[in-house]
Amino acid sequence: MDAVRILLVEDETRVAGFIAKGLREQSYAVDIAADGESALYQAAVNHYDLVILDVMLPLKNGHAVCRELRAAGFRAPILMLTARDAVDDRVAGLDAGADDYLVKPFDFKELLARLRALARRSGVPRAEVVQAADLALNTASHAVTRAGRPISLTAKEYALLEFLVLHQDRIMGREAIAQHVWDESFDAFTNVIDVYIKRLRAKLDFGGAPRLIHTRRGEGYILTAKAEAGDE
Repeated sequence: MDAVRILLVEDETRVAGFIAKGLREQSYAVDIAADGESALYQAAVNHYDLVILDVMLPLKNGHAVCRELRAAGFRAPILMLTARDAVDDRVAGLDAGADDYLVKPFDFKELLARLRALARRSGVPRAEVVQAADLALNTASHAVTRAGRPISLTAKEYALLEFLVLHQDRIMGREAIAQHVWDESFDAFTNVIDVYIKRLRAKLDFGGAPRLIHTRRGEGYILTAKAEAGDE
């Protein structure tokens, strides 16, 4: 099961950074577009499971972007953001092809709830509980257990672990981890990822349990129950 990938279309840098950071901490993969034209281009060349689309954008506004996406056959759910709360504004967004509407400022918990609802309606595969060997993660409550033993993780530790679990048995490079777990300004060449991997191993591999997170020199990390040659 792959991570849900979201296109966030927001021209206010601070707002986009805040939303993207929060979503990545929830293990969503997020790409950002700062204007309507960029949004249309990215939606044409990439696959997205959900779109968060601001109304007031440079070059093309959100309503125009939404209409063009739908006209081109784009079927993923679209959540529109706006500072306007008038009924006519909400109707305009829905008539343009949006699936839901959220007024700024909003509580981030409400944004997450609306995204979960849209994902359920669209059939985006985001199971409530995901497993790797005897490790189980609840993606709703962020509860983690191994062999039934609860494991306490920080928000960032959880986000990293869930990303690896969702891509288990696949090597994930440092750049992919940095992009999906941290934000776009993160320097993948620092040792922060190594530090978090070490912390996760210390918490997961208790009592001599088999190691789940393995290092592939020069490639990245892989979470798997299989023995990995060349592991560090």
